[in-house]
Amino acid sequence: MFGKNIRMERIINRETGNAVVVPMDHGISIGPVDGIIDMKRTVNAVSSGGATAVLMQKGLIPYGHRTEGSDVGLILHLSASTSIGSTSNTKVLVATVEEAIKLGADAVSIHVNLGAETEPQMLADFGKVSRDCSEWGMPLLVMSYARGPTVKDPYDPATVAHCARVATELGADLIKVNYTGDVDSFRNVVKGALAPVLIAGGPKMNSDLDILNMVQGSMEAGGRGVSIGRNIFQHKNPKGMTQAISAIVLKGMSVKEAAKFLK
Repeated sequence: MFGKNIRMERIINRETGNAVVVPMDHGISIGPVDGIIDMKRTVNAVSSGGATAVLMQKGLIPYGHRTEGSDVGLILHLSASTSIGSTSNTKVLVATVEEAIKLGADAVSIHVNLGAETEPQMLADFGKVSRDCSEWGMPLLVMSYARGPTVKDPYDPATVAHCARVATELGADLIKVNYTGDVDSFRNVVKGALAPVLIAGGPKMNSDLDILNMVQGSMEAGGRGVSIGRNIFQHKNPKGMTQAISAIVLKGMSVKEAAKFLK
């Protein structure tokens, strides 16, 4: 447990316990989109902007992590699927906790889609990874979403709360879920989750203020930070957007104060 605590401090802000994680695992799902082609440039931009950790698949680590003196935390993502196939909601394990240790990762993450037809297998994989994380003292971030034929609204507060609780029940140290759209409903998600909750960024937004208002709302509800990818690494100023989000999450600034980093 002591080892897990030491590693956890490498992916969160030690003073606040909050986190600004920038996932860059999108290439395996949707291909080499803008923002994750020159990995070194992007990692340097977000780390200098105040991100506490970046998240990527094992094969990308040599191409972008901890360059130019960067000391940003590293989270190795263990799950994968592609948009090319017909089973994109089915996440399979493509790496292990032991590999993460060998690669120098500070934490691992997995993605689980509740409601998918292969939910039972993803939950079984979750259980195995959770056991391995306990064995090796490795922090576990779980991306827990509702996606599948029975899911009517993946942003429904009760559904998101259920997703968050599942992650806690099976041993997540940090949980990533959708933001429910308002402070009151998300406060219930956080309350029921017990473990620290981060919000996803969702599809790329057109308005910077929409992103910052969402981040501030989640923090007001008791959230512990963000795990935002495309709305950071595809932004015209990824460093500035990271600075703005970090100002809210790590320094408690208002949206108006944080927006100055984007001018």
